[in-house]
Amino acid sequence: AVVSTQSGHYGRDFDNSSPFVNFGTDAAHHGSDPDKWDFKPIVPPISLSTTFKQPAPGQPPVYDYSRAGNPTRTAFEECIAKLEGGKYCVATSSGLAATMLLVNTLKAGDHILCCDDVYGGTNRYFNRVVSNFGIEITMCDPTDLEKFKSNLRDNTTMIWIETPTNPTMKICDIAGVVEIVKKRYEGKQVPKVIADNTFSTPYFQRPLELGADCSINSVTKYINGHTDVVMGVISTNNKEFYDKLTFLIMAVGPCPSPFDCYLALRGVRTLHLRMRQHETNSLAVGRWLEKHPRVSKVIHPGLPSHPQHELAKRQMKGFSGMLSFIIDGGKEEATLFLQSLKVCYDSCICAS
Repeated sequence: AVVSTQSGHYGRDFDNSSPFVNFGTDAAHHGSDPDKWDFKPIVPPISLSTTFKQPAPGQPPVYDYSRAGNPTRTAFEECIAKLEGGKYCVATSSGLAATMLLVNTLKAGDHILCCDDVYGGTNRYFNRVVSNFGIEITMCDPTDLEKFKSNLRDNTTMIWIETPTNPTMKICDIAGVVEIVKKRYEGKQVPKVIADNTFSTPYFQRPLELGADCSINSVTKYINGHTDVVMGVISTNNKEFYDKLTFLIMAVGPCPSPFDCYLALRGVRTLHLRMRQHETNSLAVGRWLEKHPRVSKVIHPGLPSHPQHELAKRQMKGFSGMLSFIIDGGKEEATLFLQSLKVCYDSCICAS
């Protein structure tokens, strides 16, 4: 259901910025130049070939094997890199595959400092899989920068932040974390700062422009937006790190299918339109829930009641459709509430 705008820009209580310039145009056109192909298609074709003819052994003109690269995948990656304000992008078979690819740049004895409220799949992967390979994991509240700083170690090689977090919608100060890391490791090897941008999308937030080394998204959610693709992306401005990721996607193999890349490229073209309406709707729902006698707490970074509302306004261009809220009672009451919904569905995926 479409909810009318309440006040401000798209229902916000502020209008300190407009969406990133030319976002919709870039989403529709970047990576899809018809002149890439001899037959000038307006929509990039789905290239299903797994292998490509070479003029001589070991001399592929562009592509050699579809796990390493594919024309349809390249079109999607170029589009996402542009939208993230980055130079490079690697698409993967899922959001967690993107996480795995990043962790594969580490080695035994390394340390990951991760925010304590994080997507359940990331938490499970870090603590039940990665920890078995000699990589240490520390979970810490990202809203307390001094506490976050105190958990940095000499062997910390990766900082993992998610903002807003899933599911309690904490806001991580990306620029603040980057500044702390640079000062702590001045003159040394600086840990990579990874920001999970899934809940914001590049339409409302660009971690790379705030100093993060990589921005990661689960394409499955907002970017594709149609609940019919499972994919992930990693964007960066670091050519050396990008080359390492492209080697790993060939060596480890978590590449997306050309058809999924085609669908996601189709989906991202309407991202700017969908995110505006998501924001409008979620703010209207959040304001309504705040007044409901059976709701004890609403957590939405776009509402003044959010403890980091001011940080969210500085760091983000707006807010998505995500919010959390607490109702009176316990598990039984929460289950009854979910079973009684008429428009929304109780499912394990969000943001579509």
